[in-house]
Amino acid sequence: MTSISILWFRRDLRLADNAALYHALKSGNPVLPLFIFDQNILDKLPKDDARVTFIYQTIVDLKKELQQQGSDLLVKYGKPEKIWPEILKEYEVKEVYTNHDYEPYARERDDNMAEFLTSEKIAFKTYKDQVIFEKNEILKADKTPYTVFTPFYKQWHAKLNDFYIKAYPTKKYFKNLFQTKHLPGPTLKDMGFEKSKLDFPKISYKNKLDNYAKERDFPAIDGTTHIGLHLRFGTLSIRKAVSDAIEAKSNVWLSELAWREFYMTILWHFPYSASDSFKKQYDKIKWRNNEEEFKAWCEGNTGYPIVDAGMRQLNQTGWMHNRVRMVVGSFLTKHLLIDWRWGETYFAEKLLDYEMASNVGGWQWAAGSGNDAAPYFRVFNPELQTKKFDPKFEYIKKWVPEFGTKKYAQPIVEHTFARERVLKVFKEALN
Repeated sequence: MTSISILWFRRDLRLADNAALYHALKSGNPVLPLFIFDQNILDKLPKDDARVTFIYQTIVDLKKELQQQGSDLLVKYGKPEKIWPEILKEYEVKEVYTNHDYEPYARERDDNMAEFLTSEKIAFKTYKDQVIFEKNEILKADKTPYTVFTPFYKQWHAKLNDFYIKAYPTKKYFKNLFQTKHLPGPTLKDMGFEKSKLDFPKISYKNKLDNYAKERDFPAIDGTTHIGLHLRFGTLSIRKAVSDAIEAKSNVWLSELAWREFYMTILWHFPYSASDSFKKQYDKIKWRNNEEEFKAWCEGNTGYPIVDAGMRQLNQTGWMHNRVRMVVGSFLTKHLLIDWRWGETYFAEKLLDYEMASNVGGWQWAAGSGNDAAPYFRVFNPELQTKKFDPKFEYIKKWVPEFGTKKYAQPIVEHTFARERVLKVFKEALN
């Protein structure tokens, strides 16, 4: 039996510029790529979850690319802890290569895998791939992590150079892929999923970068890059995105890419913040958590047009404009006094580009409970946000066609009353 290395794909679904794949291909053993549809994750998802369709389609494309090289992608469905022992019976595995993942479940899974593979005398080698800087690479002078974005970004930006954004030349070493006949894999149906009807954004953002700073806040304009999904699953390399931002001199977009890394660093250093408030005293807030009001928010029937437009855009497309994400987040936590975790969970279910670190970070920012957060007494006024960012109601009319007619919902709560109520409740909890 031939000794092989395995490249375990997870959130890095591409052959070009992939750190772990590059190191695997240079390991001296033929490399068999592997992807596991992980039941520990999939069992919690609805059967028409669009992200599963996106992953499945990407896997089909990867298999074709690898087959052109005389190799293939081994695709399994189940729990990694059960699948790995089966793979070791099938192949003579010397080393396993993969890229770092920073979310709590992934860290636990990888710790367990490292222990298991080491006990089988198999090296488990992991690499940085989905961020430019990770873990302890950006720290304050006293070696503690930054908890405020601006100083973090200053250092992130100062440290950035060609070395960190250079692409890994994987193609040069494709001859080292394990040569094999076509390998069968599970279909969506085999795994109990249906094909989603949602459209997935293409990777095409270069034409947006010149006007990104001017246009990104206006939801009626298609001025943002829509690459969240591709960064989430690694169909686009972060090194490529950052290189393109620098080349286009789009500093605003560069700082948005850095926000993502800031939140990942926070999640890494403060894993409790995935489910608890970063500022712990915010867990004393007495949320109202009215289920009917939450339902109205989810469905886009609050009587606040910009909030409703955002929620309907999310429900129908799996995406929401970033400016509007801030408005709906503030509205849920401040106007309705509903726990930010309820909103975070709803977004986790609906967003194609859901990334735990950014989503949790964004929701805690809206609630005031996160790091670098807006002070709790800042309550977004949906009307002023509309005047500023959708003055002609173009975005609103697109998603709320009954806006301006008698059919449109009455406001669920009056703004001034809601503002006074939240300030009182937060003050009581925080003083």
